[in-house]
Amino acid sequence: MAGFFMLATRFARLPNEQRAELTLAWSKKFLAILGFEIRLNGAIPERMPRSALVVCNHISWIDILALASCSSTRFIAKKEILHWPVVGKLIQRGGTLFIDRSNRRDASRVNKQMAEALQNGDSLTVFPEGTTSLGHGLLPFKASLFESAILAGSIVQPVAIRYRDETGHVTTAPSYAGETTFWDCLRHVLKLRKIVIDLYFGPALNTAPGEFSTRAELAEAARREVEHGFTLLSDRPGKAMKTPACPPVEVQ
Repeated sequence: MAGFFMLATRFARLPNEQRAELTLAWSKKFLAILGFEIRLNGAIPERMPRSALVVCNHISWIDILALASCSSTRFIAKKEILHWPVVGKLIQRGGTLFIDRSNRRDASRVNKQMAEALQNGDSLTVFPEGTTSLGHGLLPFKASLFESAILAGSIVQPVAIRYRDETGHVTTAPSYAGETTFWDCLRHVLKLRKIVIDLYFGPALNTAPGEFSTRAELAEAARREVEHGFTLLSDRPGKAMKTPACPPVEVQ
């Protein structure tokens, strides 16, 4: 309760580093309470490189906690979340940027805000599928918000996420897709003794001039990397995933 009180009152006035530390600690604790275990795979960055646009497939509201538990990043979310009771305002105070997906022109406003944040060294996370899925595969990536990375000259960090039950098999229990409500999702999660969250960090993509001609090309390259990680995180219970280390990409 103390954490929620601070988030609702003093959190927005804290220095960035202190906010990042608190967010990371709260996310880890909340996931542990719910019985989640995080496993990191691939080219794992330290916390998260500065000026990085993180792109990840989207399965659940738990995705946000998973990424926040191992990285210092802010999120881009649909404006409907603002209307969630209590949670909406708390997420807003946590530094989330909101987009009106029903208004195509709103992407231009958000891209400018994102580009400015990236140029100031922030790490931002988007879910370019635009909606949640059951987690069996990837949906097409919407390219609009990739414009921010091109404007800022930042890197794009692809991340794949999958959920497993205690036997190691992929589970749809955390899925927040379709008509599933928040409480439905929470009930499904609590029925399982343990859920492992696998995160795969692919090699970062550089947006320096000449690398990608359009945001659509950049979005497709990012999707291929996420799909590659998604495939590596296939249903292989009892087997450790081996992935080569990848050098970080320097921002020019």
